Amino acid sequence: MSDLVRVEPIALMPTPAGCAVFLGDGKKAIVFYIDLAIGTSINAALAGQTPPRPLTHDLFVHTLEGFGAKVSRAVIHEVDDEIYYARLILEAENEIMDRKIVELDARPSDCIALAVRVGAPIYVVPEVWEGLADRSDTLEEMRRKGMAPGNE
Repeated sequence: MSDLVRVEPIALMPTPAGCAVFLGDGKKAIVFYIDLAIGTSINAALAGQTPPRPLTHDLFVHTLEGFGAKVSRAVIHEVDDEIYYARLILEAENEIMDRKIVELDARPSDCIALAVRVGAPIYVVPEVWEGLADRSDTLEEMRRKGMAPGNE
């Protein structure tokens, strides 16, 4: 994974159309937009909140665990016309089969929601990362104005 850029969710903010997600590697921050429900789900998982009943992402994690599988990592691999594309990498190993790796096409928002629930890393392909504008200044300005959460 050394050729991939490891990122973490550093801020989530509601917007009129949904939620802005800032991902960063400590030197640069990027932003993309997702729907509010998934943003709320990610925010709750980051805060360590457990819902009284499983949400969709929780159900998916429980299903994977039931089959002896886990989320290994998420990789954002493409941006085309402001649409982000990601792959969710799953691993399974049990008494019936040796280690198996499965790669699924998935929305980055779902990948992030699942990764934060299980502590799996989130990566961006270097070519994609380098092509995205650094929004660190925007995030810092929003924090100064009280519009975004600070560094938790």
